[in-house]
This record gives sequence, C-alpha cells and structure tokens, in this order.
Amino acid sequence: MARIASFHLVRERRWRWPLVLVRMVTDRRRLRRVDGLAFWRLLGTGRGADTGPSVDLRRSALFAVWEDERDLDAFLAGSAIVRRWAAADEAWHVRLRALGGHGSWRGVDVLAGLQVGTDDGAVAILTRANVRVGAWVRFGRAGHPVSAELQHASGLLGAVGIGEAPIGSLATFSLWRGVADVRRFARSPRHAAVVRRTRREQWYGEELFARLQPYGATGTWEGRNPLAPNAPTSGRDPFLGGIRPEG
Repeated sequence: MARIASFHLVRERRWRWPLVLVRMVTDRRRLRRVDGLAFWRLLGTGRGADTGPSVDLRRSALFAVWEDERDLDAFLAGSAIVRRWAAADEAWHVRLRALGGHGSWRGVDVLAGLQVGTDDGAVAILTRANVRVGAWVRFGRAGHPVSAELQHASGLLGAVGIGEAPIGSLATFSLWRGVADVRRFARSPRHAAVVRRTRREQWYGEELFARLQPYGATGTWEGRNPLAPNAPTSGRDPFLGGIRPEG
C-alpha cells in the first residue's frame, strides 16, 4: 500500500493551556517510537483562522506521513496521545492523499510515495516556509494583509496558521471547496504580489506547497463541518472550520 498523510488539530480546555507547551516536548519522544510513522511535525497554531504571525496556546497540531494506512489506524486505535486527544476540548483528524505540489520540509519531500487522490471535490492546501532572519520583519508586515484577504476568499472552508521551532518556521493548512477556488485566490492581486516579493527578495530558505485530497475526517474543529453541502464558504464565518464525523 502507498503512503498517506494525516493532519490533526487539537484544542485543550482553557485552564489546561500550560500542558500544551509541556506536551509539545514530551509527545516528541512518544512519536519517535510510533511504528510506520515516516515523517511528522508537532506544531503550534495561530489564533482562529489567522494565518499571519499569532499564537493560540490552547491549540496544537500534528502533520504526519504514514508508510501504510493501517499504521495510522493502529496509532488512532492504541496511542496514549490519541486517548488524551479524546479528552480534549476538541479534536479533528483528517486523512490526506497527494494531488501535487513542490518543495520540501526540512529536506524531506513529504509528497514522495503518497497515494494519489482525485481533485473533483474539496482540497486541502499545506504551505510551509523557513523565513530567513533578515526577511522576518518584511514577512510579518506582508502576512497580515494576505491573511485578512484569505478570510474573505470565495470557496474557503477553513484555515489555520501553524508553526514549529525555531521562530520563522511557519506553515498554513487550509480547506477549499475545490481547485478552482484555490487558483482564484492564488491569482488575487495582494497574494500574487507577496509571492513575487518572496521570490524577488528571497525571503525563504526552504519552502513547501502541497495540494492534497482530504478524506476520512473525524472529530470537530470549532464545532463546524466545512464539507457539509450548506457550509459557509467565506472567512466571514467567525468559526471557519471543522469536520464532524459523517453520519
């Protein structure tokens, strides 16, 4: 069987936010011992759907690549990490197939060997970059307007800013109604201008753009299901995101 990827977003109760920071360290040791886990990154998140520089201490995320779908099944069925997620305020999990992209994450091509999906439905976009120290201020100033534009993008179903240590290693995960909506946003004047600046001024030391097919989602993200037929498709919805178990 081909590899698959997964994305997990967990929000703890307000009083438990210090534990999120502790587990960002302790869970790394546990994840190193998980069978079939080919690549993983434990991540902090931004506030709400803001993909610019911000921090939500209650939330954490995990992006993972699995050698086999059965390895993910075993992790979800038996891991102490997953049992703790079940007791959190909210947790959302989604499986991902590859649709295309380019770049790497700490030198790893995370799309290599992934099961190929179909792009006739919802699409997930994962972006990640190492921002060069000298470009940090410029990146921060440019990031907020683009994030604001994203919130009102046609076809957007959900978005979250994610990042890892050290500062400057930033990423985004977003859900869209379809590929056409992703392309429309990519061509928007403000977003396109920032992309041109990143290339011209060489803001990034490393970058990744991955287009993925989301499937098999369970749990909730702000109590919403963006894949439902009547789900809002604009950042004007203050909750922006979440997939509940089907049925």
